[in-house]
Amino acid sequence: MQKFCDYYFVCTSPWTYLGHERFVAMAEKHQVEIRVKPMNLGQIFPASGGLPLAKRAPQRQAYRLFELERWRQWIGIPLTIHPKFFPADDRLAARCVIAANDSLGTKAALAVAGAMLKAVWADESNIADEQDVRRALLQIGMNADDLLALAAGESAHTRYEANTQEALQAEVFGAPWYVFDGVPFWGQDRLDFLERAFAAAKAG
Repeated sequence: MQKFCDYYFVCTSPWTYLGHERFVAMAEKHQVEIRVKPMNLGQIFPASGGLPLAKRAPQRQAYRLFELERWRQWIGIPLTIHPKFFPADDRLAARCVIAANDSLGTKAALAVAGAMLKAVWADESNIADEQDVRRALLQIGMNADDLLALAAGESAHTRYEANTQEALQAEVFGAPWYVFDGVPFWGQDRLDFLERAFAAAKAG
């Protein structure tokens, strides 16, 4: 029986960026299908008691920077601690991920998600700007015109809103968030536990 893992994320999350490639590789290794669900974290926070970064206590904001530096060194991928365009409105990027998923499939959607995350955290691009999004899509060989046209359509918007409602129903309160066999895992620092769950399901 095919196993699925729901992947809730936002395209501006550094933690999603830090875990994205590893998560995709894990799922492929253990033959787990990813259900790609970009969501609106701006609707999740008020419902779950969370706060956007700018509204968090200074000591929490300061500690976040230490964690970003630790993980950047540990994983060894490019990450700008203070990117030029953060926070940014990621709705266009999210809808491009959805458009890729609908028209090209999961693998393409994950590639677009990775490109959007990299654009923010490594390339210092503005994913709220259509030209920057277009550039990121072209860099991974996507047909930017087609995806942007689909992203502007009602279907992508409806799916984005539906993903957010599904996240609320699943009691998601942060990103990245993974749900496998009904069990939630919050944050890329839980990927070891998620991989053990993948391996156990595959063995069983």
